[in-house]
Amino acid sequence: MDILFNGQQRTIVSGTTIAELLVELELDPKRLAVEVNRELVPRGQHVAHRIEAGDVLEVVTFVGGG
Repeated sequence: MDILFNGQQRTIVSGTTIAELLVELELDPKRLAVEVNRELVPRGQHVAHRIEAGDVLEVVTFVGGG
């Protein structure tokens, strides 16, 4: 199925969760925030949240500094 991930079209397997997608992309969930269709999905829900066809995901990484 097709989704929009950070502005780029991506094809993923139907039923994929946010957590599974982050593992596939080798992204550390502790250092990022995930929005699906402009709504923040809390980290604790990544394992259960299944991505649907046509969803728009934005993943933002946290950067520390001072």
